[in-house]
Amino acid sequence: MQSIDRAFAVMESLAVSPAGITELAGRVDLPKSTVARLVATLEQRGAVARTTDGRYRIGQGLVELAGGADASASLSSAVIPHLTNLVNVVGEAAGFSVPTGYQVHYLAQVESPGAIQVRDYTGLQVPMHIGPSGLCMMSSWPADDVDRYLARSLESFTKQTVVEPKLIRQRLRQIRNEGHCWVYEEFVEGINSVAAAVLNSDRKVMGAIHVHGPAYRFPAADAASIAEQVMATADQFSQRPPDQSRRKR
Repeated sequence: MQSIDRAFAVMESLAVSPAGITELAGRVDLPKSTVARLVATLEQRGAVARTTDGRYRIGQGLVELAGGADASASLSSAVIPHLTNLVNVVGEAAGFSVPTGYQVHYLAQVESPGAIQVRDYTGLQVPMHIGPSGLCMMSSWPADDVDRYLARSLESFTKQTVVEPKLIRQRLRQIRNEGHCWVYEEFVEGINSVAAAVLNSDRKVMGAIHVHGPAYRFPAADAASIAEQVMATADQFSQRPPDQSRRKR
């Protein structure tokens, strides 16, 4: 932990203004040898960079990392009105997530008005195959990428979690045909959920919108209409031409 604190002290100082090793060591009150090692490591990671006059400044890697956080915050803010409208129509909690490697990262959630609430999953990351959002994202992957994912050991969250590669491939084909995905108590026991993919301006999957609720009341007899509402909300949030259908005809 001490080395992390020292690294942050170095970066915070360089964020104010560039400095050489000697000046930087004086600013952060550390030995020059320690600062030199820290700077060398940070430079390798792109967190700091050397200027033409031999001093050090904040690097592009750290700038890009911060930019990614800004982009996530911007997406979260933009999607909230869409999620709120969806909650008002469906009556259950709605959320938005994005892909992060082989993980689904939940960025935002709007709670339902009901007395019994489900957990807020904002900030959580789970494997792609666990929930409907990740499966919707996977449905857009090339076959080779799907094969590589399914060749790994797949984790189960409940006894209902589908981990058989053949069955997952069948689900991905179904998602491509229908434009949405339902899962029943596969992520959390007692919770059912449905999701649809969100596309960017290049019609590439950038995330997914989902609705989830307690299994005893959700989806009841409304599965088809709820799925339509989720897909309509995902379409509204997608940066895509309105006449491009998400489902195959």
